[in-house]
Amino acid sequence: MQPIIDRFISYVTIDTESDVHSQTTPSTAKQWDLANKLVKDLKAIGMQDVTIDDKAYIMATLPSNVEHEVPTIGFISHFDTSPDFTGANVKPQIVPNYDGKDIVLNAENNIILSPSYFKDLLQYKGQTLITTDGTTLLGADDKAGITEIVTAMEYLINHPEIKHGTIKVGFTPDEEIGRGAHHFDVAKFGAEWAYTMDGSQIGELEYENFNAAGAKILFKGKSVHPGYAKGKMINSMLIANEFINALPKDETPQETKGYQGFFHIHHLNGGIEETTLDLIIRDHSKKKFEKRKALIEKITRKINKKFAKQFGEDIVIAEIKDQYYNMKEKVVPVKHIVDIAAKAMREVNVKPIIKPIRGGTDGCQLSYMGLPCPNIFAGGHNFHGKYEYVPVESMQKAVEVIVKIAELTSQPNFGLEKPKKK
Repeated sequence: MQPIIDRFISYVTIDTESDVHSQTTPSTAKQWDLANKLVKDLKAIGMQDVTIDDKAYIMATLPSNVEHEVPTIGFISHFDTSPDFTGANVKPQIVPNYDGKDIVLNAENNIILSPSYFKDLLQYKGQTLITTDGTTLLGADDKAGITEIVTAMEYLINHPEIKHGTIKVGFTPDEEIGRGAHHFDVAKFGAEWAYTMDGSQIGELEYENFNAAGAKILFKGKSVHPGYAKGKMINSMLIANEFINALPKDETPQETKGYQGFFHIHHLNGGIEETTLDLIIRDHSKKKFEKRKALIEKITRKINKKFAKQFGEDIVIAEIKDQYYNMKEKVVPVKHIVDIAAKAMREVNVKPIIKPIRGGTDGCQLSYMGLPCPNIFAGGHNFHGKYEYVPVESMQKAVEVIVKIAELTSQPNFGLEKPKKK
């Protein structure tokens, strides 16, 4: 247990927060600190063809140890952390033999990780948890995934009796800002399919995700002295409020679950003359996804028409950009890659939890780039905030799943039962 804890802590204590406003890749220079360490670690455990390009994309190879032909598979994780909450000066806390009670993350600020609010904690009673100190995120998303992949590769190298085909490893920057796959060289990677180790609780196995778009909306106005504003002032903040009120009230992240889509306003900034609103659009259904984008455009046209005479030009400008699509379309034709992962979980006594991702991974984009890429649990909970934690036992099980997938892939029919003839 201690080696996986030590490796994980060595990764999370390096600040790799990405920056959505940056135009470089990686978006922050500090991501190089962990990227360069990962290159050294991969070489140290004996991986071959370890490379890092000028954008910090890392790839490495574990050669096949069988004579027969086996598909080349891959495992992928990202090393940046979310800009939603600070990842600087992470001070992990180890909670051995968790007793099922409140965990004091930070006594000075009265920050408590409580099972009365985070009920998932109770399923880890008796296990070892790694938490934050209440002032930063932890970074289990996705440094747990990186830890698991490196540990699994080390295990396979040290246990050549476990037979496997060629395995590729890929680590990416900037996944948290939607750019993790943008410069990923699928041809160079050379895998037939891969798995992202980027899910949450133990057992998660996902091959469906949201269709995703982002919208930046500009509202204009006219500033006039408030004492003489009658019929003259146009307050862009109030127009933004009108726009927000035109969106469905019950279609927000906090009101939806499962396959339900949403609109999520995540930034609003402005004054009388100009206000900007940033929102994201999410839906598993492609048809409903297109309807959501159309609604943004419809509301925009309606407000522009309302102010056309008074303002003289468009008072609302909406820019919508697609971000990624539902990988289901690309994974279902090769559904055996999901079946292999599910069988691997069952064989190491993990119950597969197959469900849609209410978000996205690098695998969403990679699936459309020719690399089908389901998502497997990394074990963490409460990502992107101070209540983030990961059970060490979940990371250990993820390592076992990776090793078992490698083993199954080298077997006839991947260890799966052949479909019965009709």
